[in-house]
Amino acid sequence: MKLATRRVVLVGNPNTGKSTLFGVLSGMNVHTANYPGVTIEKKVGRLAVPNLAVELVDLPGTYSLSPRSPDELVAVEVLTGELPGEPDADLIVCVMNATLLRRNLFLVSQLLELGKPVVIALNMIDAARSRGLEIDTDRLSANLGIPVFAVSASRRQGIDELRAGIAAALLPPAGGFEPGTGTATATATGGGSDAIAVASPAVASPVRVQRILPDRFYDACDRFSAEVQQTAGNAAPLPSRYLVERAILDRGGEAEKQLHLRLGVACGPILEATRGAIEADLGPLSDLECDSRYSWARRQVEGVLDSGPDSPHLATERLDAILIHRVWGMLIFLGLMFLIFQFIYAWSGLPMDAIAAVQDQLTGLVESVIEPGAFRSLLTDGVIAGVGSVVIFVPQIAMLFLFLAVLEDCGYMSRAAFLVDRLMGLFGLSGKSFLPLMSSFACAVPGVMATRVIENRRDRFATILVAPLMSCSARLPVYLLLITAFVPTVSYLGGFVSLSGLVLMAMYFVGVVVAIPTAWILKKTLLRGEPAPFVLELPEYKWPAPLVVLYRVWEACKAFLIRAGTMIFAASILVWAAAYWPSDHTRRHELQRLLEAEAAESDEQAAAWRAELQAVSSATLENSLLGRTGRTIEPVVRPLGWDWKIGVGAIASFPAREVIIATLGTIYSLGGDVDEESEGLISALREAEWPDGRPVYNLPVALSIMVFFALCAQCVSTLMVIRRETNSWRWPVFSFVYMTVLAYIGALVTYQVSSRWLG
Repeated sequence: MKLATRRVVLVGNPNTGKSTLFGVLSGMNVHTANYPGVTIEKKVGRLAVPNLAVELVDLPGTYSLSPRSPDELVAVEVLTGELPGEPDADLIVCVMNATLLRRNLFLVSQLLELGKPVVIALNMIDAARSRGLEIDTDRLSANLGIPVFAVSASRRQGIDELRAGIAAALLPPAGGFEPGTGTATATATGGGSDAIAVASPAVASPVRVQRILPDRFYDACDRFSAEVQQTAGNAAPLPSRYLVERAILDRGGEAEKQLHLRLGVACGPILEATRGAIEADLGPLSDLECDSRYSWARRQVEGVLDSGPDSPHLATERLDAILIHRVWGMLIFLGLMFLIFQFIYAWSGLPMDAIAAVQDQLTGLVESVIEPGAFRSLLTDGVIAGVGSVVIFVPQIAMLFLFLAVLEDCGYMSRAAFLVDRLMGLFGLSGKSFLPLMSSFACAVPGVMATRVIENRRDRFATILVAPLMSCSARLPVYLLLITAFVPTVSYLGGFVSLSGLVLMAMYFVGVVVAIPTAWILKKTLLRGEPAPFVLELPEYKWPAPLVVLYRVWEACKAFLIRAGTMIFAASILVWAAAYWPSDHTRRHELQRLLEAEAAESDEQAAAWRAELQAVSSATLENSLLGRTGRTIEPVVRPLGWDWKIGVGAIASFPAREVIIATLGTIYSLGGDVDEESEGLISALREAEWPDGRPVYNLPVALSIMVFFALCAQCVSTLMVIRRETNSWRWPVFSFVYMTVLAYIGALVTYQVSSRWLG
């Protein structure tokens, strides 16, 4: 007999250990996806409950149910059961931080207005007790009228009791729940003003909607609903009661937009008149809600808390006196960010080299068993190279999310965001944008993924759109090649400062300088809106839970490989096809067979064949779709000082910027296995000439190419991850277009100005 599936939704403030509890309750069998049309992510697992099939859904952390963006509205609609295509929530489990009880009750007060069964998981109870806080959970349960379970997710304490409580709330006994008994409930009757009984399909007893705000507010909401329903007609259904209340309370919020969408502009004057009447009677709406909810929270904790010595809390205060100090805190933060950046940049080199070595071995294996031809080229240059271009990012992603998870779990992440918030606010971002932007200097892929820590949608999208402007490690080979070849060897201050080093530093600063006004413009145009309040919890410091940290690293790597990786691989195959067809590769494959069979009668003949192979490879690339495209765009890139070969290199580097070096090696008949230190490639670039004998490359051209690559979106991996994180093709397309235009303008100005100054 198939059991009916019940849906349990986990919700809670950030820093409550909600994700840890979700992992403990659901195990490792978790499915992650996005809700349709938005970027909000849902994690779905299974909760083991006897005689029940329970689907456990983890919503992103939130401080309140006041939707200010489409993403936040989705979270509310999941809880109210109004999201199309999503089943209704049978039970809400609110995860609270036991050390911040009163503050977390703000969210609880809103949940109790939804008319859904609610269970409280009072997490971090061990941390509360270590601070000398004794919490009477039975008294709290009686005050709230809902079941409360003391748990410690990181130490696996109280989990069985919570699981049993969830089962009892889903299938309660006929008598319902008696507050204060420590058993589960589906009835909320205490702790508030008047209550309204509503039916819930998941439970046997009624659920009561608590009234937290003054009765006169709810009376005004009733009059508003009746009036707009009469004006719009019965054919236009109102949103849920809760969203109607939010539409009145939140000026310019998503609930108000939904109201206008469903009922038309006719409800606007009625809405403003209702707000005016409420404010004339009860005062400003924002003050009304805050005062009412926090007054209610104070009443709920009466007789619940017993404070003893709190030496761990004092230890946190002593640490914060240093770590969030205006001077010392910033210095420590910058030093920590420098170490993280260095670790990601340097330590990831070994595993990335190992992945590259495995890729080379697989390529060699394929070449040893398959004759040269289109199929072998597809496997080596398309499949293996495409998979390698995906897997090569995993070490950096794993290291970044390892540091993110450790910093977040120990309590430092919120301090770091607090420290840099004022600085980031100068160009429209929040403090939480700093680490994603910082990590993008190593690689924009994990940098974009790291924006998940930013709750506000506009700030998150703005950070995503400017993160690729940071000069990642893939740009470094391009910089080094051109600086080595064309920047004069000049030193200053007795050799301590070199011109080459200054140029390299300037290339890294180009992206930063451009990102500042770009972010500001984005926040004033495409991502404009009311500034989001920067609300942070400063949790107690604690040792990170190893299993939680490793689980987050695993989830990040898995999400990248499964979702972004498939798109990156497909794009790599398409670029390979464009570089292979429609050229005739007969002679090229024949030369490959002869060389691999060691059929040459002398070293001279082998050398001649290798030289011919390089020349043929260059010719086939020139005649391919990619090469022909390069010829077509030559008039466009000529103002930058480029010839068609540089244009081909720029196009071919779309999968990854550093591909331009191998492409130039192939074009100049040196083979594709050259690197930025190859003397042959450096010499070939210096000797390249236009048909009239002028050198193609000089310092202005080199600067033009470097500025272009510093600003362009030549990285399919980043664009695919932007698609993944924004859940839309609109934003990666916009990123590619605006960054390409910026890169072209920057390269044009650089070449035209420097060619006049430098000759």
